[in-house]
Amino acid sequence: MNAGREGERGERAVVRRLGRVEYEPTWRAMRDFTARRTPATPDELWLVEHPPVYTQGQAGKPEHLIASTDIPVVQIDRGGQITYHGPGQAVVYVLVDLRRRGYGIRELVTRMEQAVIDLLAVHGVAAERLAGAPGVYVGGAKIAALGLRVRHGCTYHGLAFNVDMDLAPFAAINPCGYAGLPVTQCRDLGISLRFADAGPALADALLDRIYS
Repeated sequence: MNAGREGERGERAVVRRLGRVEYEPTWRAMRDFTARRTPATPDELWLVEHPPVYTQGQAGKPEHLIASTDIPVVQIDRGGQITYHGPGQAVVYVLVDLRRRGYGIRELVTRMEQAVIDLLAVHGVAAERLAGAPGVYVGGAKIAALGLRVRHGCTYHGLAFNVDMDLAPFAAINPCGYAGLPVTQCRDLGISLRFADAGPALADALLDRIYS
């Protein structure tokens, strides 16, 4: 996959805006990037949007797909259960060398969740974590899903933030393995955040939290 450089925030991370891309080639590209990394390779954040696809984590249980659809299901190597990606959802893949950061995967998850909480707070929406259920929630409904893989101290996969999308495909799954879990998005919360601006705003919030 050709990933054009879009900008850099100091020595923190290169941010690449890749637009709408198919899921599987992007997944292979981030695995390849992680496998080729050296201790000097800069971290990267990839901002993407995907055509409709369900992704099933490495320990995912097939019974969490509860209805038949025409949407493909891709078995992948992140943690967690099944989730949905589609147009209008801002996805940021977080390719970070944790050895340079000086903290572990649990701290990274907390910082990523806080970045979403920070972004929503700017728009007057109070969001929170739920114990034992990674992600970010507003009034008990999930607005951001999170899943990572660590290889040789470096992460890939990342964060999916529901902005302005068709939420109907979530009804065919138990989102992230939780039966009946409601999902929400910025549009339904009255947040005036254009999709074109959501990915860059989320990337800025992630940079501020991951590299603080």
